[in-house]
Amino acid sequence: MAEPLLEVTDLAVHFPVQRGLLRRQVGTVRAVDGVSFSLAAGRTFGLVGESGSGKSTTARAILRLVKITAGRVQLAGQDLGQLRGSALRRARRNMQMIFQDPYASLDPRMTLLDIVAEPLRTHGVVAGRSEATAKVIELMEQVGLPRAYLRRFPHELSGGQRQRVGIARAVALRPKLVVADEPVSALDMSIRAQIINLLNELQDTLGIAYLLIAHDLAVVRHSCDEIGVMYLGRIVERATAGRLFAEPSHPYTQALLAAVPVPDPVAERRRGHVVLTGEPPSAQAPPAGCAFHTRCPHVHEACDTKRPALQERSPGHWVACHLETAP
Repeated sequence: MAEPLLEVTDLAVHFPVQRGLLRRQVGTVRAVDGVSFSLAAGRTFGLVGESGSGKSTTARAILRLVKITAGRVQLAGQDLGQLRGSALRRARRNMQMIFQDPYASLDPRMTLLDIVAEPLRTHGVVAGRSEATAKVIELMEQVGLPRAYLRRFPHELSGGQRQRVGIARAVALRPKLVVADEPVSALDMSIRAQIINLLNELQDTLGIAYLLIAHDLAVVRHSCDEIGVMYLGRIVERATAGRLFAEPSHPYTQALLAAVPVPDPVAERRRGHVVLTGEPPSAQAPPAGCAFHTRCPHVHEACDTKRPALQERSPGHWVACHLETAP
């Protein structure tokens, strides 16, 4: 096994709920509640789950964009939670982000040249405008944009072109880690494959590690080496992409995969379906025991009271479920 570039250990992010004129705290939202995984250089780890499961909050906590309540995040052996000021600023060169909305993440008042050159200037990578322009042209060619677009503004581009600009900006500093938060969900279906292929090509060329947040299981299956399935702030199953899709073990993972349509109508009729009832519980008042037991079709007595630990059921396949110990 390759040495991990990123190590996340028992990560927790809790947000206070405040009310009243004096803003007294009346509760806590456990957005992320004990997440652990590792990621090697040049590899891709995917986080999947329903909206509100804590995927994006996990990603932002890793990048120190939200405050970590507990746990530890290490990048290349450096504890990011302990960094402050100039030390954190230097560490940010090695971790960048691609945002979901390629229009909202770009300053509409800046040209493509200034947008892509901004991180280069901020971190002192280029000495002057001519050097910055040359570097931006090189980056734009890498992501498939012609140099004629240098003076254009974001509103003059299509959604796919804007996302290419966001990708160029993210890789400008040659970071070790890029967090891609739903990078293709806002794009047309015909453009998604192009962007995913571009990300894979850049990974092969630059050796970047990706943390990929996605709803689209087809994207995750195509791009990720390992996948973590999140539910109510916790990882309930973690495995290689091939193992997870071939042998899903957690009932929630089985339900997610069963919801993916199959193009063959005969196979669609024959395959089993997992129907979940109800809505996910509130992260402000999570249920006791297994967080999924209020919707699980296989719930039994232990699920109501005992929180299942994430255990390795087979080499590289981790599951947090009481199913194997059910009476």
